[in-house]
Amino acid sequence: MYLEVITPDKKAFEGEVTGVKLPGTSGSFEVLNNHAPIISTLEEGDIRINSAKGTTHIKIGGGIVEMLNNKVVVLAESILENA
Repeated sequence: MYLEVITPDKKAFEGEVTGVKLPGTSGSFEVLNNHAPIISTLEEGDIRINSAKGTTHIKIGGGIVEMLNNKVVVLAESILENA
């Protein structure tokens, strides 16, 4: 499936992935290939991106996610620097 992580300033990630774990407002959840369509709000937290290249982490300051037809789009309010 294809993932895009977009902020108002830039595109933080774009590419093929095998799974994405997201910090949902009601708790974290993971989307995998062929997941049912979903739109959800996100809180501040870590996005874990699994791909053939390994695992990547991006910390966001909240946002929304949409999954449709094996394309995941995360509209993040901001990317937070790791402390």
